[in-house]
Amino acid sequence: MYRPVLFIWILALIMLIHPNGLLAQKKIRRMTLEEATSIAKDRSIQALIAKQQFGVSFWDYKTFRGSYLPQLNASGVIPDFNRSINAYTLTDGTKIYQLQQYVNYGGNLSLSQQIGFTGGNISLNSGLTRTDNLGDSTTTSYISTPINIKYTQPIFRYNSYRWDKKIKPLKYDQAKRKYLEDIEDINISTTNFYFVLLQAQVEKKIAQTNYINYDTLYKITQGRFQLGKIPQNQLLLYELSLLKAKLAIENADLALQDAIFNFKSFLRIQGPDSIILEPPVNINYFTVNPVKAIEEASANTSVSEEFQRKLLEADMNVNMAKLDGRFDANLSAIFGYNQTAPNLPDAYKSPQDLEQVSLQLNVPILDWGVARGRIKMAESQREIIKNQVEQGVIDFRQSIYRDVMKFNMQKNQLEIAAKADTVAKKSYKITQDRYMIGKISDFQELYTAQTEADNSENSFFAALQNYWQRYFALRKMTLYDFQKQERLQFNFQDVKP
Repeated sequence: MYRPVLFIWILALIMLIHPNGLLAQKKIRRMTLEEATSIAKDRSIQALIAKQQFGVSFWDYKTFRGSYLPQLNASGVIPDFNRSINAYTLTDGTKIYQLQQYVNYGGNLSLSQQIGFTGGNISLNSGLTRTDNLGDSTTTSYISTPINIKYTQPIFRYNSYRWDKKIKPLKYDQAKRKYLEDIEDINISTTNFYFVLLQAQVEKKIAQTNYINYDTLYKITQGRFQLGKIPQNQLLLYELSLLKAKLAIENADLALQDAIFNFKSFLRIQGPDSIILEPPVNINYFTVNPVKAIEEASANTSVSEEFQRKLLEADMNVNMAKLDGRFDANLSAIFGYNQTAPNLPDAYKSPQDLEQVSLQLNVPILDWGVARGRIKMAESQREIIKNQVEQGVIDFRQSIYRDVMKFNMQKNQLEIAAKADTVAKKSYKITQDRYMIGKISDFQELYTAQTEADNSENSFFAALQNYWQRYFALRKMTLYDFQKQERLQFNFQDVKP
């Protein structure tokens, strides 16, 4: 007889020890817009992609910088075996064929440095080669290069390093600014998902409130109908409204579940916890000077640097067309020491001077206008890009001016929407109270007041969403925080590859 009581106590103890047991319920997580944007900038797929895109630019720039640093290289041949019959020409002009057998071993160490300004290359080299001639008797010889300095210099040739030195740092700085703009894009996307869920919560609250009100009104109307104070069609209208209100609750609940799913998916939030969003109504209004906004956008954004980069690349293509395939020369000089000997120690004794200088020329005589055609095409393309950039600058400035003026109007629009919401709710409450005490019996008047109240509340949240979207869009287009009066700063630690 004590077993049921004992089982109940054991079950209660298990439930206390394991809070996720039978009495576990979903937790309610309240969240603000600021918290949502913070999570999105850390977890969302947009944030991960933005970081990876910056990582590509970072490694591209790091590779460019590395190409200007000294390069240490080692190379070797171990071994190079050859056994073949080769032709030899004697001093009298007679050609003979002779079997040749040898094995080569060698190694070379080189320290080189690219000279970006001139496009040349200078290197410090040291090497050793051993040759074993195989035959009736094997002989060995060594040739050593204790040290030599080699310099090569293209003359009148396109120098890619000089242009890279201008363009690569610009592209890297543009990538930093683009990342800051991507962050503001994430804020804008977060705001969209945030307000979709917030509006769904508002719609669910409105639907539940309307159902309770219509249920009360329907019961009052039933009483008045039984007393013969209203006709049956009036009762049927309230019954129909009650049914529609019940259906609205179900539709609002489905929309709310979809909004929660999309919101959690975007922020990559896992778990069954329910989320309730706080309306971001605490706003510190400020006015933006359009001239100041244009100045900051021109100085801070990736768009302005993209214009500069396009012009530089157009000049680079013209320079390439003018120099490639035209008259050019290549100067090469080697100075150092080398020595040969049948054994390794002697190969480094009394090294001989090593001096080599060569100048190679390339002089196109007849190309049927190919080079001139390439130059004209590059120059024409440069003019097109210049015109496009000029128009782009005009459109860029005008769009900023227009968007700033729209942002400055948000304060009045939001205040009007808030006032309209308050007035509509008060009007509906007065109309509802008058119906309760029998002052009015017209269903249409009550329905209109309720519809106006619902629409006004939705309009207020739409205006609130519009404000925050324009706020983050303003930050993106200028990379400037007008509220704090400071430029948005790039923090490398946030995106460190």
